[in-house]
Amino acid sequence: MSENYLSIFIDESGDFGSFEAHSPFYLVSMVFHEQRIDISGDISSFENHLSNLGYPHHTIHTAPLIRRESVYHDELVEDRKRLFNSLFHFARKLDIRYTCACVDKSTCTDVIDQTGKLTKELASFFRKNDTYLNSFEKIIVYYDNGQIELTRILTSVFNTLYTHVEFRKVRPVDYRLFQVADLFCTLDLLDRKYEFTRSENEFFDNKRTFKKNYMKAIYKKQL
Repeated sequence: MSENYLSIFIDESGDFGSFEAHSPFYLVSMVFHEQRIDISGDISSFENHLSNLGYPHHTIHTAPLIRRESVYHDELVEDRKRLFNSLFHFARKLDIRYTCACVDKSTCTDVIDQTGKLTKELASFFRKNDTYLNSFEKIIVYYDNGQIELTRILTSVFNTLYTHVEFRKVRPVDYRLFQVADLFCTLDLLDRKYEFTRSENEFFDNKRTFKKNYMKAIYKKQL
């Protein structure tokens, strides 16, 4: 039997800069997986499915996939949708939970203010779920150290509240649950947008359809 450990995969969207219309929020998503719950079969099936689609060993980056950027620049929308839906349905079926902390940068006076608000929101979430988090022998936090400001906040908050926490630097290619954290972060950001861009409407048809087909299922996994 697996040990009573909790894995937390963390990803972010946005930056620690001043408010800009194209980047109004800073979000931090956290995906929680109890290691006693075996998901190896789900991962194996997902890997096989990606291979059948022509994407063996592919690391999915959700935002560029939707916007047809980076490695997806020459991909047809139909192919990108198939890849997106593969990751979405993989995540939907997993026995995992998630949360997403958000800071509205328009309400922040500077980076220090933004840092303080994010720290307080994360600390508040952990305190509300303290009984659950303390029920594990060990908490293992997986983050790619992509932003030094967030790394400092995470280490400060976790180490202040818990003595049984361990940090591991990861690469997105190594963990499918890290890619799920990226997916949830992107979806949460889209859900907060007042209106979709042309590429987002092309991908999801419209925001109402997006909420019905995707966010309705995702909300059920909130911790």
